[in-house]
Amino acid sequence: MNNFTAVYIPVGVPTFDLDHAGDQFEKSKALLKSVREDFIFPDEMLLGIDKLSAYLDGLHPDAIVFQNLTFANAAYMSEVQRRFDCPVLLWTLREPVIDGSRLRLNSLTGAYSAANAMRAFGKDYFSYIFGSPEEDNVKDAVSAFIKAAALKKTMKSLKIAAIGHTPQGFGFGRASDSELMSVFGAELLSIEARELINKAKSYSDEECEEFVTRSDNAMTGLDVTPTDRIKDHARLYKAYTDYVKESGIEALASRCWPDFFTDYGTPVCGVLSMLNDDGIASACEADIYGALSMWMGMKLSGEPVFFGDPVSMDEEENTITFWHCGAAACSLARKDTGAVVGVHPNRKIGPAMDFGCEAFPEATVFRVGREPDGSFRFFITEGSVLDKPKQFIGTSIVFEADTSAEDIINESVLDGFEPHFVVIKGHHADTLEALADMLGIDTYFY
Repeated sequence: MNNFTAVYIPVGVPTFDLDHAGDQFEKSKALLKSVREDFIFPDEMLLGIDKLSAYLDGLHPDAIVFQNLTFANAAYMSEVQRRFDCPVLLWTLREPVIDGSRLRLNSLTGAYSAANAMRAFGKDYFSYIFGSPEEDNVKDAVSAFIKAAALKKTMKSLKIAAIGHTPQGFGFGRASDSELMSVFGAELLSIEARELINKAKSYSDEECEEFVTRSDNAMTGLDVTPTDRIKDHARLYKAYTDYVKESGIEALASRCWPDFFTDYGTPVCGVLSMLNDDGIASACEADIYGALSMWMGMKLSGEPVFFGDPVSMDEEENTITFWHCGAAACSLARKDTGAVVGVHPNRKIGPAMDFGCEAFPEATVFRVGREPDGSFRFFITEGSVLDKPKQFIGTSIVFEADTSAEDIINESVLDGFEPHFVVIKGHHADTLEALADMLGIDTYFY
């Protein structure tokens, strides 16, 4: 998330309490600098349209924190909107003293003027926070806003690959290139699974030795897999890796069954596992929006995420188990077992991953979903991942909800969410909600 420009715009007029405004100006700069070191600040408070205009000259912001140090009329925000089209966080300061005398700042009235101007410019979605720079919730809101805006910009350079088509009955994962581009800014590439299968078949054993070694180093017990299957896995791993590198792909959704069992003889599960650890968000069953969800989670956490189905609930433990056939990143495995290699639970062919995931104290479950009318929505809930062994053949992770697991299941089923979710290390709900606001997407927070 480099090459991102965050700009602080503190406005006001000189007829209010400039001593207190100046104090809030300095404290606000300190807060913003703690969020992002390279925040751009003016040398002084912008107490006039002329000073605002001069400061804005030459700036190219990717995100703006617009703060009413004092009251300022709508002309200030109008000048900003006239120049820039990027996410805006509108920040209102608390009135410092209520003692029957004059208003010191009147920041809140200024916020109404600024918000009214934004709506007049057609900006229906913007972020808002009320509070002083010393308050933790203000810092949290600013941090979430900046992370979301940076993610939004990074998405504009994202290339996602659809490798093959979704199986029958899995249409929820299909995407159109125009929708991905217009809503998220991402570019969708498409290739048939058979093209990569044929490419894999063309490689010699010598060309694929590196991929055998990389897999063997990451996995536990790969050597129990039949030699021919190990070689076929390495060929497929090289084919996917070459395609990803040549095309500049950062996320992909791959068809898996039945083609890789019937036409190739070796599952793609282990390949997707390795790609996830290589930093390529890789979903199975050709779920494009699952891959997009994974990519967002990986960008926010800096680590691989788990992709799977909700398959079990325990009301007493307040947990939901997420599982899939065996494509989880090896780095997610429990340390006492390592990334165990097994066989696909249905086809009984390997290599496929077969382990439980390690615990982590903070977790976010997330999904980019669709409403029946085609509009997008976000599924978000937070909790933790428990120290649990493998629950079923394949890869599994046990999520303990901060709210009611039973309510999450009952409500999200009734809301018609898709059956694939990602589990992300860390709590990222605030950032994801801020991103949803920027994209004009509804949030379902459970």
